[in-house]
Amino acid sequence: MADDTLLDDVAGLLREAAAEVVVPMFRRLDDADISEKAPGEVVTVADREAEELISEGLRRLRPGSVVVGEEAVAEDPELLRHLRGAGDVWLVDPVDGTSNFAAGRRPFALMVALLTDGEPVASWVFDPLAGDLATTRLGEGTYLDGTPVRTAGAVVEVGSLRGTAMTRFLPPEARRTVEAGGERIGELLPGQHCAGREYLDMLTGAQQFVLFWRTLPWDHAPGTLLVRGAGGVARRFDGSDYHPADEGRGLLVATSEEIWAEVREALLDG
Repeated sequence: MADDTLLDDVAGLLREAAAEVVVPMFRRLDDADISEKAPGEVVTVADREAEELISEGLRRLRPGSVVVGEEAVAEDPELLRHLRGAGDVWLVDPVDGTSNFAAGRRPFALMVALLTDGEPVASWVFDPLAGDLATTRLGEGTYLDGTPVRTAGAVVEVGSLRGTAMTRFLPPEARRTVEAGGERIGELLPGQHCAGREYLDMLTGAQQFVLFWRTLPWDHAPGTLLVRGAGGVARRFDGSDYHPADEGRGLLVATSEEIWAEVREALLDG
């Protein structure tokens, strides 16, 4: 695969998986098509089939590369060791927002990130029902449906900000702090149960930040690279940079440096 076709080739693979596997199964799943892979974590036949299709395609595109897929890791957690390894490593979330998908709700997304020698260098997020496709390569900016996107701009007052705080998994004290601080935010949203859509909404301008506690690599490697490529910021609560191989908790992503600081002060400093 020539490097100049990387974004288009992987985007085509995601569109293929969505058209052939994911969308045809939406709202057509039987009980036997849905199972629990961990307490409170469901998986569907669409997740597994889409991951297989995407993984095979990525290996064809870059022979010798390693694929670390969400469902493969559920079977073999040792795959995560590749995230700091040498060479090309693909992170795949075949159906981000599986709980939505299994319940016949939108949104859901297909996501891929490419790491080279342990560093994220390209990513893709595709919402097949909305038709939104975001792509980026390190140092080349972020594109939404082929159009360059810049999120950094004029400073927005904290009382006018709109964003999401995923409080479900926060420790109780942190949850109380975030909820109390939310009164200073213009509109604090409960979340869509689909990280991919949250990141896309930051690129479209629908929201300016998102706060997570759980930071599984396939959920956040693609979106954080997209937001950074558009001029935004993705950091841990303590201000350290996010890396998909890190096992820490807590992630605050904002469309600009200034907004990150405003939201951190409002929601995390108490």
